[in-house]
Amino acid sequence: MVEPVYATREDVQRALDSKLTARNAAQIDRALQSASRDVEALCHRKFYPEIATRSFNWPDSQSRTSWRLWLDANDLISVTALVSGTTTIASSDFLLEPDRYGPPYSRLEINLGSSAAFGGGDTHQRDITVTGLWGYRNDETTVGALAAAVATTTATSVTVNAAASAELGVGSVLRIDSERMLVTGRTMADTGQNVGGSGLTAQQNSVTLAVSDGTAFAVDGILLVESERMLIVDIAGNNLTVIRAWDGSVLAAHTAGTDIYAARTLTVSRGALGTTAATHADASQVVRWDPPGLVKDLVIAEAMNRVTNEQAGYARTRRATGGNQTLAARDLPALREQVYNAHARKGRTRGV
Repeated sequence: MVEPVYATREDVQRALDSKLTARNAAQIDRALQSASRDVEALCHRKFYPEIATRSFNWPDSQSRTSWRLWLDANDLISVTALVSGTTTIASSDFLLEPDRYGPPYSRLEINLGSSAAFGGGDTHQRDITVTGLWGYRNDETTVGALAAAVATTTATSVTVNAAASAELGVGSVLRIDSERMLVTGRTMADTGQNVGGSGLTAQQNSVTLAVSDGTAFAVDGILLVESERMLIVDIAGNNLTVIRAWDGSVLAAHTAGTDIYAARTLTVSRGALGTTAATHADASQVVRWDPPGLVKDLVIAEAMNRVTNEQAGYARTRRATGGNQTLAARDLPALREQVYNAHARKGRTRGV
């Protein structure tokens, strides 16, 4: 993943009921990148949060109000520093607008009750610099914690607890302390627990997996016992209710005492989105950034559409009365329209 996406590989695999293979994973990752960039083009904005410093001319050729700076394509969430020329403008001396909507902000205005002003540079070129968090919104959810410390700034894998593992996937944007990371892969880690009770038989209705500590697992977690994957769908005390032969794996018998692995080791891109790689203590909170719901839905739908079109050589047909006819699916254009209406940047009129 070279740039954040708005859904995870696992979201698409579950929607397609697709078996995980290296070939399939690469195809889905590529489709997610394409779909995410398409949604950005549709809405004329990027949704993910990024710390950066951006410069603006002042006076701008399209600006007529001396105390207002239009940010145009640069959605702003929050400001760390605002500088005009060599003068730093205090946070109390400017306003983020439109205030009634909250982020994203489309303009900065000098507080007319202060003595601050734009235009402190020798020329108009890049007179104003804004350092802050750019993007649509910074909606985050605490999903769990680290299961081991991240001891170096160069480590590319982190181990998370069961709760975080169940909520994260390849493509997730996560934050630990002040550092953001992009999840680019997941592998299995030993849970330290074993198959209990009398084990599991090679039958689909053998769905109760006894463990020594049920609190160390979470619903939607993916387990690996020998070569069989299982999905946890419920937990009662120290008994896990699982779906057997998950993700295209082969149903098999497992004796008591067999090691249980879980998908808790994440391969990550460190210091992402303008943050700095740092060390992190064991049990540090893991926070996931959440894209708008409609945006996520559309990216999943677009990625599914690309994957299935590729599999059919872009020659899919749907059966209609009178035989096979190529028909445009109605739901996908409707979803695109919903996303555009809810989240797209709309045109504005201004004096030139």
